[in-house]
Amino acid sequence: MRCPTLAELPPAPPGRTGWPWTEESPQLPDAMPDGSPWPRVSIVTPSYNQGQFIEETIRSVLLQGYPDLEYMVIDGGSTDGSVEIIRKYEPWLAYWVSEKDRGQSHAINKGWEKATGRIIAYLNSDDTYLPSALAKVAASWHSDPQAVAVVGAVVVTDTSSRVCGGPGVPFLPWPAPLDLTTVDYERWFLPQQPSFWAAAALDEVGRFLREELHYTMDRELYYRICSAGRVMLMSDVLATYRKHQAGKMVSQVLRAYSEDPRALSYCTGGGYKAAFARRRVARWRVGQGHYRYALATSNRAQKLWHLLLAAVHRPGYLLRAKFQLAVLDALRLRGPLRWAWRKVVPPRAGAA
Repeated sequence: MRCPTLAELPPAPPGRTGWPWTEESPQLPDAMPDGSPWPRVSIVTPSYNQGQFIEETIRSVLLQGYPDLEYMVIDGGSTDGSVEIIRKYEPWLAYWVSEKDRGQSHAINKGWEKATGRIIAYLNSDDTYLPSALAKVAASWHSDPQAVAVVGAVVVTDTSSRVCGGPGVPFLPWPAPLDLTTVDYERWFLPQQPSFWAAAALDEVGRFLREELHYTMDRELYYRICSAGRVMLMSDVLATYRKHQAGKMVSQVLRAYSEDPRALSYCTGGGYKAAFARRRVARWRVGQGHYRYALATSNRAQKLWHLLLAAVHRPGYLLRAKFQLAVLDALRLRGPLRWAWRKVVPPRAGAA
């Protein structure tokens, strides 16, 4: 169906202005510039007790001005008012349900089973698309219809939808197809929020997310997709990722990173060398989780312990200046060492 206009949707709650409350994307013509039809885009939003954010998510999808959108919301039986919000937008949803499920991946799979679009995506109920995101994705795909995925840039927002820092632009070490399972995680970045997959490619590698994975299901999907064909990378910011304490990657960072070895375990091709590389990548990823946790915690004992675990899993951290400074800070040695350095090394002439 065609996306509704701002005037057709329920009014924004009091005090809410800007995108997607009082602003909308331009309505696109019925056909693309060359006369071909716009590809149908199917989007699924999994939802569970995100009533604080879900209306913004829904409006950011519906106000894309896109001519052929199939939008579904799969709620896991929320009890916080989310269902009442979803019902407000029912006339513009291709499908919605609120019932107990087996988690986020199961909810997405339920929607993807019903999806009929040539382009498929999912947007979590605390994230948003930015204006004209779908138009940019469709235009990029039109230029390379054999691509298996299109990935744009993402910005992080807080609970008040304020942007926190610069955009995260996707990158790969070399063009796909490639075996991402053997590549160091620091050498690639494919954010989920601005990711769109070709339905044909999903049908080839499996149109599902693994329900036994709770944090790395999108990463495991990219292992499959990137081996199947070209991935188009865009510098345009297409979506936002909301960072808040209730978010899984914020509140459970150690569990999230420690799940990566399991995500990698589904990949078995490439022989001994590939298996060795995957074991190393899995170990490094666990180390990265300990490092991130150490930087985030204010408890000195925990900081030191997780810095130690990070170095055990990835000894290369010991050579990095930022890691060394984190250790000095945890030991409260940076200040004394700076003082000692100033005593030993006299200031340069003319220095303040």
